[in-house]
Amino acid sequence: MKNSVETIAVLTSGGDAPGMNAAIRAIVRKAIVNGLKVKGIKKGYAGLLNEEIIDMEKKDVSDTIQRGGTILGTARCPEFKEEEVQEKAAQILKSYGIEGLVVIGGDGSYRGAQALARHGINTVGIPGTIDLDIACTDYTIGFDTAVNTAMQAIDKVRDTSSSHERCSIIEVMGRNAGYIALWCGVANGAEDILIPEKYDFNEQNIINSIIANRKRGKTHHIIINAEGIGHSTSMARRIEAATGMETRATILGYMQRGGSPTATDRFYASMMGAYAVELLCEGKTKRVVGYRNGEFVDYDIEEALAMEKQIPEYQYRIARELSM
Repeated sequence: MKNSVETIAVLTSGGDAPGMNAAIRAIVRKAIVNGLKVKGIKKGYAGLLNEEIIDMEKKDVSDTIQRGGTILGTARCPEFKEEEVQEKAAQILKSYGIEGLVVIGGDGSYRGAQALARHGINTVGIPGTIDLDIACTDYTIGFDTAVNTAMQAIDKVRDTSSSHERCSIIEVMGRNAGYIALWCGVANGAEDILIPEKYDFNEQNIINSIIANRKRGKTHHIIINAEGIGHSTSMARRIEAATGMETRATILGYMQRGGSPTATDRFYASMMGAYAVELLCEGKTKRVVGYRNGEFVDYDIEEALAMEKQIPEYQYRIARELSM
């Protein structure tokens, strides 16, 4: 069957995530296997506007699957929200003979892909974000690596917290989503898990818990705090003043974005990259790749962006019960 497109491109947009290189590698190699020409766009939508467009061959993605970050680079591009900028970008793609574009990123990146589709470019989005906050999919590239990186760091903080009989507040990333915090809270056996979807900002409950635990002989206390709540340092000062227990804040920060991706991120990203190419070969456009109920699926971008994602009530309840 003849492909609906002859030349495609790939870009990574927004925050980097471990596993993006695995997706890029799969896109390039699957495209070549299918007889397509493939180009890479450096530095996301900003690089597209600057025409930082390169040809890509199999050798260009050799020895990249184990690397963190993105070999194409990424950047924020606020001006891409403007209609005339979107039209200019579409014209640039067409001038290079690019008929299909794979965009690896989050919701903001999808909106850019949605706009390009309106201007005649076949587009497919792949969920690349450590935050796990894209509603149409149970998996996003980078989450597994990020949560394992955070978990290992928290284990180390727990060791010193226990030695010094401290309360430790450990802030993890996730933007306005609490998935990394929830998973780490369970995986690290934290006493408190603060996530923006559920936290009532009642610090007195935390203080009461610390005091009660100390009376029972517990010598340390771990609080996992989500980035969407933040203010970990000032929270630590207030808790220490109220409980008399030495309290320290640790903000893990951008270390969670880096590092060699796990097998899970490498495998799922590879499958999603290949699936995106197949969609373009079939003439599909304005689609988003996802993973739900054990299968790789795709949605219309508008449908995907309209979906809302919530922390599963059961998971949160069990996390609370296990931390008692």
